[in-house]
Amino acid sequence: MNHDQYDNDYIAGILHEVKTVAIVGASANEVRPSFFVTKYLVDKGYTVFPVNPGQAGKAIAGRMTFARLADIPEPIDMVDIFRASDAVPAIVEEVLALTPLPKVIWMQLTVRHDEAAAKAEARGIKVVMNRCPKIEYGRLSGEIGWNGVNSRVLSSKKPVMRAGFQSFGVRQK
Repeated sequence: MNHDQYDNDYIAGILHEVKTVAIVGASANEVRPSFFVTKYLVDKGYTVFPVNPGQAGKAIAGRMTFARLADIPEPIDMVDIFRASDAVPAIVEEVLALTPLPKVIWMQLTVRHDEAAAKAEARGIKVVMNRCPKIEYGRLSGEIGWNGVNSRVLSSKKPVMRAGFQSFGVRQK
């Protein structure tokens, strides 16, 4: 797969299909990007499992934090990696040891490891690199356009009013 760019349908399909997300490298520091991505995904209705050995047993964005992916008590649909690129191979090995396998490995902005991605894809896992699910959700749902940013997506859909954030509904819940 070409990981230099992704079709909107590929990204939207992932964001719609995924229900549970493990965020490896989640931070309890409210000004860190990994914290507000965690909070955003929780607010959008995803079941989020922060993974951070230093915070295990504590809450991040209202969700219990785990030391390792293997400690999470239910199947994970997507693993979102908030770690440096050189940490990716070990995380992918941890992912490949899970049963059942997650459907998606998502690497955050600036995070890319082509060899680890190929290994995951060989096992049937979809991979996204150098992208942020929060940004992609906002872009595809039209939310990012509320601030005057060109999302490259046109829609006449009205926002669905929910508790917390408004949503155009990449996820129908």
